[in-house]
Amino acid sequence: MHSNLIKLFSRKTLVQFLFLFLFAAAIGQEDVNEDVNTYKVFQSASNASARFKLFFNSTNRYNQTSPFDWKKTLEEYLVDAENSSDTTAIFQYKTMQSQVMFDLGEYSKCVALANDLYQTNENMSVTEKKIILELLDKSYEKLKLYVKQSEVRKERKELGISKDIIFYDIYSNMGLPNKAMRDYIEEVSKTIDPKDYYANAVYNNNVGHYLWLDKSPPTAITKFKSAESFVNLYLGDVMLAKTENDIIKGSLLKGIIAGNIGKCYADLKNFEDAVFYLENSIEAIYKYKMGSYSSNLIENTLYLADCLLQTNELKDAKKLLDKDFKYIEAEHQLKRNRLLAAYYDKVADFSTASFYYKKNIRLSDSIASNERLITGQQLEALVQSDLENSKAMYRESKESLELKSRELDALDNEISYVYISLVFTLLGFAGLVYAYLRSIKVQRIIVQQKHIIEASLVEKDSLLKEIHHRVKNNLQMVSSLLSLQTKNTKSKAAIEALEEGKSRVKAMALIHQKLYQNDDLSVIEMQGYIESLVNSIQSVYKKGGHKININIDAEAVELDIDRAIPFGLILNELVSNSFKYGFPEDDGNGKIYIHLRKTTEEGGGYFEYSDNGVGMPSDMEERAGESMGIRLMNRLVNQLQSTLNIDKVEEGVKFWFNFK
Repeated sequence: MHSNLIKLFSRKTLVQFLFLFLFAAAIGQEDVNEDVNTYKVFQSASNASARFKLFFNSTNRYNQTSPFDWKKTLEEYLVDAENSSDTTAIFQYKTMQSQVMFDLGEYSKCVALANDLYQTNENMSVTEKKIILELLDKSYEKLKLYVKQSEVRKERKELGISKDIIFYDIYSNMGLPNKAMRDYIEEVSKTIDPKDYYANAVYNNNVGHYLWLDKSPPTAITKFKSAESFVNLYLGDVMLAKTENDIIKGSLLKGIIAGNIGKCYADLKNFEDAVFYLENSIEAIYKYKMGSYSSNLIENTLYLADCLLQTNELKDAKKLLDKDFKYIEAEHQLKRNRLLAAYYDKVADFSTASFYYKKNIRLSDSIASNERLITGQQLEALVQSDLENSKAMYRESKESLELKSRELDALDNEISYVYISLVFTLLGFAGLVYAYLRSIKVQRIIVQQKHIIEASLVEKDSLLKEIHHRVKNNLQMVSSLLSLQTKNTKSKAAIEALEEGKSRVKAMALIHQKLYQNDDLSVIEMQGYIESLVNSIQSVYKKGGHKININIDAEAVELDIDRAIPFGLILNELVSNSFKYGFPEDDGNGKIYIHLRKTTEEGGGYFEYSDNGVGMPSDMEERAGESMGIRLMNRLVNQLQSTLNIDKVEEGVKFWFNFK
């Protein structure tokens, strides 16, 4: 046995050591990777292909060098490639230029360059085609050219880069978030692995985004909170191997989710929570976007400025509105103008406020006149494209069904061979019948054994009840002995001590009485127990004429004996003290409130006792060490793994603690 313990200890120690080692290694790797300067590694690469691979595999390429420096360096490399007529290098540097333009928010330039590369280079690899088509897809979305975006997605499906053509995000951008959400849930929910925390975070964030766009911020917050939980699981899972790019991707998603929660709270006018989440989001996006243009960063900054204006934090709001962002998207410019106008209204600079209001009116009219026509035309074309895609999917399904039908026909031809196997099956069936008859005999034996076990359990329950009954009787005998001793004692202090001891013994005896009266011997129903205990104490002190209203709130709370006994003794002390000292002048308005509830599924809870009597004496803290009752209660509360709290209220006193 000694050797087995040593082996068990060694295994546990080894597992703990390996876990700590891997965790430290993961942290160390992350710290090392943060110091890598991708730009310098890029410059030291031997050729264009190596730079191309490094560039598109690095999400942190702007961590120490701005996109503008990258743009300038790529222009220099491109000139060298053109001078040497290296067509492969020219293509790769232009593709990287296209990505940098997108990161800087120059979407029109990105589209022009990417389209030219795609049309003029026939020998591209699948990876290169995928990069360019993804750039075109994202750029057309930013430019609100949704028909072009759907054409790019058709091209990707035809090339086998993607399985299906999706439209839900396009519908969302065109003002149909409800349809987008329905299509998204139908297509994506069935494909997500419950163990893929990152995918679940993205899914819940997208559903929350559609709900937010559909003007349902309370429901959206629920989804965003789920997304936040999943991304925290993803980032905190030390057993999952993650690259630096994975960590950046997860941290950036966490920042975007925080911003979405903040925007929902802002819409609900809960500005305190909104400011907290928006500030965290801005910090994360600014850190992990690493210098590239971010629509989320701008939008969250404007939302934060709006919250600060609403709470009259005018200086901080103005600092945010004065940030040097490129307001590429018209809705951001409109919101900034509106917030600046509101700021100048608050500081009573009405002429400047009027300037921004008029500027917004002109900009809104221009946008509205253009977008109504474009959106209508694009929506019509998009619906037509969606219908064509549905028809294509129908044709594919039909062809698949025809193929299945042919397979079934072939299967029918093989059925004849099955009949031969049936003959052998019948022979096997006879053996099964014999086995079945044997199993019936075994089942009878099992039933007999089950009856024996059940009878044994009933007998054990009876014995346990008898034990609790005898313990209760023994405790009552102790109480009787204490009563007898009281009659033979003349010292008033000794009599009081014996009476207190007798009261405590009765509290424990009542526990065992409740146990043997219950069907379930493992727990005690606390409402009935407290009522019985209080009635027992009250019957003693009513002799003095006390009229106290006692309110007990412990419905549906059950505790095991290890916790019920300390509770009974604590209550005995508190109720006895209230009757003895809390109401020296019985005016009929005395009140005692006892509250017990569970707060966790594991059994933790909260206890509170209060009365409206004369309260604690002013020097109670100094006398606490001398008070037997206070010391006893403190020890009993320690047994419940908690600390007793005593609050002085306007009338009386309040005792409370949380327990595990």
